[in-house]
Amino acid sequence: MSRAALLVLADGRFPAGGHAHSGGAEEAVRTGRITDAASLESFCRGRLHTAGLVAAALAAAAALGCDPAALDAAADARTPSPALRTAARRLGRQLMRAARATWPGLELDAVAREFPRGVHQPVVLGLAARAAGLGAADAAHCAVYESVGGPATATVRLLSLDPFDATAVLARLAPEMDRTADTAVSAAHRVRKGGPDELPAASAPLLEIGAEAHAARPVRLFAS
Repeated sequence: MSRAALLVLADGRFPAGGHAHSGGAEEAVRTGRITDAASLESFCRGRLHTAGLVAAALAAAAALGCDPAALDAAADARTPSPALRTAARRLGRQLMRAARATWPGLELDAVAREFPRGVHQPVVLGLAARAAGLGAADAAHCAVYESVGGPATATVRLLSLDPFDATAVLARLAPEMDRTADTAVSAAHRVRKGGPDELPAASAPLLEIGAEAHAARPVRLFAS
């Protein structure tokens, strides 16, 4: 497999639409839950072990070739917030466009035709990793990094936080990202035998509530 392909997929400049989304950080800043680097680290840690874990397991399972329709339904069931489901499908459509242009293949084309309204972004991420010749662990690492990298980058813009401090937060979380990715890959292998019920269902109620409040605001810097 190509490690360079992993760098392309994980690169923040890959045109997958993530720059328009804050991963809940904008609402957390607005409500005072993120005010500095320390509170950003707490926010990212919580997101990593909830939404990040679920996303990584979905991505890893898709990379292993599990049924994308079943995984998409499982993602819906694990995303109570309509606003977050809408955001996940919007990001999924954008990532699908980028992936099909970058790594053309019949599997991506078939999923795009079958799901014109879009598939949850982590599922598409796993399919993109598969199309790029990457494995489940690669897909999981991309997902866990996205789960914290997006909020960290958004917070730099929202609070004028020193980007060195934001990057240091990500570096401190790196060992936890590795462990979370390993947990996600183990779950994905169980999905191949036991079905989507083997996926983790870690919940983050504040993220869900914040997403609904954010979606209702008339003025926003980020889409989610």
